[in-house]
Amino acid sequence: MKEFSKAEDLLKQFKADKYLFGRDVLKKAGPAASKIGRHALLFRGTFAGSDDYVDLIQNTLGQSGVTLDGIFKGARPNAPREDLLRMADSIDSVKPDFVISFGGGSTIDAVKAAIVLQSLGGSVDDYFGAGLVSAAKKVKNRKLLPHIAIQTLASSAAHLTKYSNITNISTSQKKLIIDDAIVPDQSIFDYSVTYGTPLEIVSDGAFDGLSHMIEALYSTEGKPEFRKVAEIARTGIGLIVKYLPEAINTPDDGISRDALCYGTDLGGYAIMTGGTNGAHLTSFSLVDILSHGRACAIMTPYYSVFFASAITDSLRLIGNIFKKYGYSRTEFNSISGRQLGLSVAAAMFGFAKKIGFPTTLNDVRGFSITHIDRALKAAMDPDLSSKLQNMPVPLSSTMIGTYMKKVLEAAAFGDLGIIENVEN
Repeated sequence: MKEFSKAEDLLKQFKADKYLFGRDVLKKAGPAASKIGRHALLFRGTFAGSDDYVDLIQNTLGQSGVTLDGIFKGARPNAPREDLLRMADSIDSVKPDFVISFGGGSTIDAVKAAIVLQSLGGSVDDYFGAGLVSAAKKVKNRKLLPHIAIQTLASSAAHLTKYSNITNISTSQKKLIIDDAIVPDQSIFDYSVTYGTPLEIVSDGAFDGLSHMIEALYSTEGKPEFRKVAEIARTGIGLIVKYLPEAINTPDDGISRDALCYGTDLGGYAIMTGGTNGAHLTSFSLVDILSHGRACAIMTPYYSVFFASAITDSLRLIGNIFKKYGYSRTEFNSISGRQLGLSVAAAMFGFAKKIGFPTTLNDVRGFSITHIDRALKAAMDPDLSSKLQNMPVPLSSTMIGTYMKKVLEAAAFGDLGIIENVEN
């Protein structure tokens, strides 16, 4: 299929031989691992059917001369701090040559952070932000343990990226480590592992990947990187918008599941080229009531209207994809500004409703004004400053209480008219 071939070409351009992806590639984990070391530790997910995959991993490792010196449970959803501390202790007790993560984004993210703590010491708080792991490596003259990340979900693309999302359960706030030093040394994603994933998780993951590409477009518009991100997003967004409804309607269809794997992987490429901003920033304060993908799905249309004047090319690209698949009749190339943002938001709402997603925060059980207050406070936290810096409409801390608050209130009530655009 032409769209799959394009996605494959982009992913090979992105990762070359450091990424094994597609159907039935898990059996290649052993030969890949043998190039890194002889003694490994595995952190694993525990989803239905996972035991068989762990047996396959152990067998292929053994056939390649690699011994698993320990197998431990992976992380809970949203990678709680307590889980990564447990993982760091496990690594320290086993002292492997390298670490393997087998699971979704939470397990992979927690392993990234656990390796940092075990290798460099300190607290996870020392590394929230951008580039602090690399700085500590240089100061302490230490290396990180190698990491093979084996993905099991079409979602976050944690196996491909420099991000580690960690959650403080007591405050219901997620924070982020951003550093090229934590990109896994080898990535593997056997797309056939996703064929039994429950549809709710499939939808959440697809929207996570979709938001990665949309936000990367927004953050790079007007910059040299935009051309590459646009190429990635045109393919990846198309795959998700076309095939997510098909995956829901025909759960046993391997082609649609493959398409979502390609699409979300391209989301990883997009955020390694650009970056995320508004919707992701707000999602970090909604972890107690929403999955990450669902939170981004709700917030993206509202931030699209807020950013509209600065992201004309992005909105036209996105709008025309939604139009191609029947979610709008608007002539996106003939409108601009706020009207363009409103029209794209309407198409996004139509797509969300098609798959049964909420379009306002008030539709979510447990939502309250407390979540808006938490999100506004988080936006002023220096540990999350990268999200503000990536916004196409720059916001100072003094503007957050006015402009971002209006975006959040609009998302609460489903009223795009509340949003105020920043005047140039």
